[in-house]
Amino acid sequence: MQALVVGATMLAVAVVGIWLTFSLFGLLVTLAVAAAVGWLADRIVPGDLPYGWLGAIGAGLLGSWLGTLLIGPLGPRIAGIPVISALIGATILAFGVELFQKRRSRRDA
Repeated sequence: MQALVVGATMLAVAVVGIWLTFSLFGLLVTLAVAAAVGWLADRIVPGDLPYGWLGAIGAGLLGSWLGTLLIGPLGPRIAGIPVISALIGATILAFGVELFQKRRSRRDA
């Protein structure tokens, strides 16, 4: 009986997680988490990410993918984004963008 309750609870949590991921609310939460991760990465790296909040959201989403690819999913997952992996990946991405911008500005000068 106890195994049935645990199984039903796990199934309910999975269904809610899938619903949040594929609903409009889930999309908004995912974008908000990506924006927060990108903003933190922008504060860690000297300089600014281009395009303001859109750049931060892009850095958070791409950083999540990059960080998960490099080190696997670390930390708590919020809206499907592993926070620590996303922050590490977004920071790497922000450093890359900053280096590219410096190199480009030196070449133009």
